[in-house]
Amino acid sequence: MTESVEYSKIPTTRKTTPLRWFLSTGWRHLIGVFLILYAVFPILYILSTSLIGSANIENTDALFSSITFNNYWALLDFSGKTMASVTADSAGANALSYNDNPFDLWYLNTVVIGVTTSVGSVFLSALAAYAFSRLRFKGRRAGLLSLLLIQMYPSLLGLVGIYTILTVVGNVFPPLGLDSSLGLIMVYMGGSLGAGTYLMYGFFNTVPKEIDEAAKIDGATHTQIYYGIIMPLVAPILAVNVLLSYIGVTSDFVLASIVLSKPESQTLAVGLQAFIGDPYTKNWSLFTAGAVLAAIPIMGLFLYLQKHIISGLTGGAVKG
Repeated sequence: MTESVEYSKIPTTRKTTPLRWFLSTGWRHLIGVFLILYAVFPILYILSTSLIGSANIENTDALFSSITFNNYWALLDFSGKTMASVTADSAGANALSYNDNPFDLWYLNTVVIGVTTSVGSVFLSALAAYAFSRLRFKGRRAGLLSLLLIQMYPSLLGLVGIYTILTVVGNVFPPLGLDSSLGLIMVYMGGSLGAGTYLMYGFFNTVPKEIDEAAKIDGATHTQIYYGIIMPLVAPILAVNVLLSYIGVTSDFVLASIVLSKPESQTLAVGLQAFIGDPYTKNWSLFTAGAVLAAIPIMGLFLYLQKHIISGLTGGAVKG
């Protein structure tokens, strides 16, 4: 007697057609390519404009139609009293006086103000976040709520008050008044403490308190725990705060234009506006070349802190 064996039917694989692939997966690739082109096009347009020899870009209808580095050489020419003329077309009314447009001083002011503000604000925010996360004191909850509520008000509402304060303080102590980089740094640091402290507070809460208790048993003080244990563990959020603070400070125009009026004390965001401020002598080529050079420190800082950015942005989002 032979046993009958039932064989299961082997499923036949359906042939993948281009239409079926597009409906299941291909449309995602199409959206991804569109978003990449949407994000890359402004960058390509800025680069193309910065490489045009003429100050007039209205007749340019193609990217990278002409390539010249004269705009960059003109901005980086620190030896002469006048910036080199970009082309024969822009040598007349668009000739730029170095004394009125000191690009090197703008660049130096921007880097100094950005680095000092980002490092100082992150340091103070970390101290405040550690106190709110680890210490228990009267007014702790009210302080946290106040930090959150203050961030809901637009910063533009305080411009008149900031201008008045700097004017009065400048009459007594000029280094902290108007046209002072130190005064602008103090304003930036005060404005970024709230958001930085609250962001770091959530990340500090993800660090187990048992680590602190074990260190206290071994005889460590709060200072030793903070600098030797906690700070290395919260390095990702420190990197994110430094990056966000530096980008916000170096790209600010409104507050910097109010506080800084002398050409030699201005930042890049304010100084570059001189190239396009006059409707009759606009030089978009120089403006975009300066914007490209201004983006180099931000790109370098982003690449250096890249490994900490993702974990720093998401680390404090769950436990607060």
